[in-house]
Amino acid sequence: MKQVDAITLEIVGNMLLSIAEEMGVTLVKTAYSTNIKERKDCSTAIFDAKGNMIAQAEYVPMHLGSMHDVVIQILKRYPIESIKPGDMFVTNDPYSGGGTHLPDISMVSPAFVDDQLVGFVANIAHHSDIGGMVPGSVAADSTTIYQEGLRIPLVRICREGKVVRDSYDFITLNTRTPVERQGDLDAQIASNIAGAKRMSEVARKYGASYFAQCTSALLDYAEDLMRAGIRTFPNGSYAFEDYLDDAGPNSDSPVLIQATVTIDDDTALVDFTGTSSQVPGPLNMTYSALLTTVFYCFKAIAGQNVFANNGIYRALRVSAPEGSIVNCKLPVPVGQRIDTAQRVVDVILGALAQVAPDRVLAACNSVVTSAIFSGTNPATNNYFVYLETIAGGSGAHNKGDGLSGVQVHMTNTSNLPVEALEREYPIIIEKYQLRKDSGGAGMYRGGLGIQRDFRILTDELNYTGLGERHKFSPWGIEGGKEGAPGSFWLSKNGEELQQLRSKISGVELNQGDLIRVCSPGAGGYGDPFKRPVEAVLKDVQEEKVSIERALIDYGVMLNQTPEGFEIDVEETEKRRSLLVIHK
Repeated sequence: MKQVDAITLEIVGNMLLSIAEEMGVTLVKTAYSTNIKERKDCSTAIFDAKGNMIAQAEYVPMHLGSMHDVVIQILKRYPIESIKPGDMFVTNDPYSGGGTHLPDISMVSPAFVDDQLVGFVANIAHHSDIGGMVPGSVAADSTTIYQEGLRIPLVRICREGKVVRDSYDFITLNTRTPVERQGDLDAQIASNIAGAKRMSEVARKYGASYFAQCTSALLDYAEDLMRAGIRTFPNGSYAFEDYLDDAGPNSDSPVLIQATVTIDDDTALVDFTGTSSQVPGPLNMTYSALLTTVFYCFKAIAGQNVFANNGIYRALRVSAPEGSIVNCKLPVPVGQRIDTAQRVVDVILGALAQVAPDRVLAACNSVVTSAIFSGTNPATNNYFVYLETIAGGSGAHNKGDGLSGVQVHMTNTSNLPVEALEREYPIIIEKYQLRKDSGGAGMYRGGLGIQRDFRILTDELNYTGLGERHKFSPWGIEGGKEGAPGSFWLSKNGEELQQLRSKISGVELNQGDLIRVCSPGAGGYGDPFKRPVEAVLKDVQEEKVSIERALIDYGVMLNQTPEGFEIDVEETEKRRSLLVIHK
């Protein structure tokens, strides 16, 4: 048997990655909805013939958990001899390996060399509506998954290159926006056609047998590198806990997420014993979603240069009580599972910060702050569902300040550009800016959150807001301070702004009403009194920090002059020395 040399392994690995990336470009460029063509709320991946993920494009980390089991389920349900070139399978069911919430629709296609199955290609795309009790298919007050939309079982959507109309029409019939769904489903089909063709070409070039050796070696290589990364942590057990604000609009009690990370030589064990039970709200996670979240954490901390494939999982052990919020059971809803995943990341990083603070970020905004608007657009007389996720702050670290206005951890989507939004929907953006003072103080400052104001231009629209970290602020490390929490606000008929809950559905909006979304900032790193005075001055000049917080948080006295701001050196030295003595 021919050995796989290191150069060939690197070439094959990058060729597979390029296939996944080409699939992603195809999907984005041919999609119909703004959520995919503009915000890139989609992902692509490559699998071997046994169902192991061997390459993924850099889109949305959460999505890869959605596809973690889908090929395995295909191989369990459909005999290999029944799978033909041109077949394509579709599903979105979180409880049967098809996804992590219903709006994410997965499509999988086999790749062949002659008559031999050599692997699969898959993509996943977040559809703006898949039915359910509210437009957008994620209700803040849902209590079962049956309220969240259509559950698509694992079925063929294409058979030997031809669309299966029964499956296709069943999906588009059960959505408020059928034309948009058709356009996005067609884009997913096009993406897989491109990917299956490219994968067959690569496998044919190397021969099916040698290609299988290469993909197996890629899994082994990723495992070896991940184990080497884990060995850089000292052996021991490290615990941390954090909270979700609540389970939804019918609850005011915080939800505990608790984890103990145990490093045992080259293996990491993550145990979620003590975490809250599943809740009657949309924050529950299936076990596959939990696995991909743990995968992300260790890929980010211990294996940044490791090929992202299933070999990484071999170095990880994940335990979570069945029926907990991180390993839920049917029929609880899972629509906003992403925010629980974000808090799981915070808990794992918080545990590892105890032994490796130089490799861990302070807490980020760690939420997918979602604003969903729906109604009839008077310009087209068509019904629309517009989904937006507002970025926030990224945590500071030992190399510098956190980033401002970015998506973090389990999400990686773009914002919808204002020009595209206002062209397609009866909404205008009146304000879109960074939130002054929202970044946690520290030697390195946390990133800032965003304020985005939506002015409504027509009557009878509907709003759903899904947020987190409105009560529990993003924490700092090594003496860094907390970032500012987020908030939702509503002004009706020009009246004073009123604060809304962090999770709310069914808000009726009319012309002239305003929704304000404020996303959380992020935690700081290190003692704020060690931040250079000149850096504080620059923050004030750039309107990232107010002159008042410069004095309170950093002990820096600034005087405003007609030319700008100047440092009161004597008063600053006095205050900083007094603060240090006091501390």
